Amino acid sequence: MKPFLNVPFLPEERYIDFLGSCAKDLDSVHFSLVHGRALDSRIRIEPLSAQEDTLSGLARLRGPKKYALLNSRFYTPELLTDHTTIQPVLRVLEHCLQRGVIDGIVYCDHYLLQVLADEGPDIAAQLEAVPSANTMLDSCHKIEAQLSYISETGFKLPGKIILDRSLNRNLDQLAAIALKIHHQFPTINIEVLANEGCLPYCPFKLSHDSYIALANIDGRNQTHVINCDIGCIRLLDEQPHRLLQSPFIRPEDLDLYLFHVDTIKLCGRTLGADFLINAISAYRARRYEGNLLDLMDALSWLANRLYVDNRMLSFDFANMLSQCDNRCDHCGFCKELFDSISRPLPLVIRDQRATAD
Repeated sequence: MKPFLNVPFLPEERYIDFLGSCAKDLDSVHFSLVHGRALDSRIRIEPLSAQEDTLSGLARLRGPKKYALLNSRFYTPELLTDHTTIQPVLRVLEHCLQRGVIDGIVYCDHYLLQVLADEGPDIAAQLEAVPSANTMLDSCHKIEAQLSYISETGFKLPGKIILDRSLNRNLDQLAAIALKIHHQFPTINIEVLANEGCLPYCPFKLSHDSYIALANIDGRNQTHVINCDIGCIRLLDEQPHRLLQSPFIRPEDLDLYLFHVDTIKLCGRTLGADFLINAISAYRARRYEGNLLDLMDALSWLANRLYVDNRMLSFDFANMLSQCDNRCDHCGFCKELFDSISRPLPLVIRDQRATAD
């Protein structure tokens, strides 16, 4: 079988060894351009010397393509208008090219893509520009337009596109889009995101991404507090059965999607190596016998409070949910299913005495 996974890269020895052991299944990895100068609250650029662990680790990983994340919703106007401020980013990208550890960037802000191309045309010409999942490509017209805009910048066309997460719950539309794009752009792979665990058609998504980007301006990241008080965490805390509506893909359903698409993206970079090793192992095995929430990125906050028995979900779970008409007020399916496969977990107070000592 050809490689089918796109997974996060972390510069940790144990994790790099693990990725090496499953390299035959890895189509690509994505990594952070970490930095002391903030571009947004997730992306910071370090001096080149401080990136040696990341670059050396990437060099050890032979085979998978490597994509740097520059996928914030937006950046400060200073970065886009004062062109001296973009130079550190270009220097890092150039150094990655010289080391042979980068194939492209994942972006969301087209302004950033354009300024990178204008200020570093030779660098841009060597890199694929891959639209982030947060560009929400959910139709052929959107995909065609995005590819056209990329071609006008001077960046290479992407080797893959990541479809919007909503298509995971609309298999007919997913199949139709995949068929047309494969025919129209035969060199471009199609990818879907499996384990984010966000709400379907999340009403908070655009604002949430914007607040993440804004957090660096005043130095305070309050997105978790906001979501607890008035956002998705509050909603799921009150109606936990709605997590089953999330457009995730279970390990057991992988081949249903790989019949139409080429690769599967796994996320959870900020949750650490243990989470990623567990998730990657489950999706490689196409089976998981534990708590479904242990595999989900955005639902990780709930995993130590609630056990959702993945084994008890039916083999046709994905097909059933793809028939959902989102009229939850007239349907009790998710609530009934949730009640039958989940149970609350006891409160565990961790022993912190060793840490205190």
